[in-house]
Amino acid sequence: QVQLVESGGGLVQAGGSLRLSCAASGGTFSSYAMGWFRQAPGKEREFVAAIRGSGGSTYYADSVKGRFTISRDNAKNMVYLQMNSLKPENTAVYYCAATLKELAWLFRNGYNYDYWGQGAQVTVSS
Repeated sequence: QVQLVESGGGLVQAGGSLRLSCAASGGTFSSYAMGWFRQAPGKEREFVAAIRGSGGSTYYADSVKGRFTISRDNAKNMVYLQMNSLKPENTAVYYCAATLKELAWLFRNGYNYDYWGQGAQVTVSS
């Protein structure tokens, strides 16, 4: 059983930056690919970014590519999402998730993740 706890959300002006953190406990952290998803009010959950257990490969939604960076520290059981050049449309609850799946095309679908955090609110004001 893996427990995930997000932190680092908050209110930021458009063009600003935030870094989300996700602390994992239980399980062998490096065995899990980690993903970030978000859900805005009235919208479906959507994929943001993912990273393999080794940290060797990363994957991004087209809408955040070049502005967001996912990283992990397996020694600390942490995964991060650095968000730069934030836009009002990035306002959402952001969730980290863990999966044992290894095929990259599976990382973009939240149904392929086994464990989820409680979410962190990110609000970008215009």
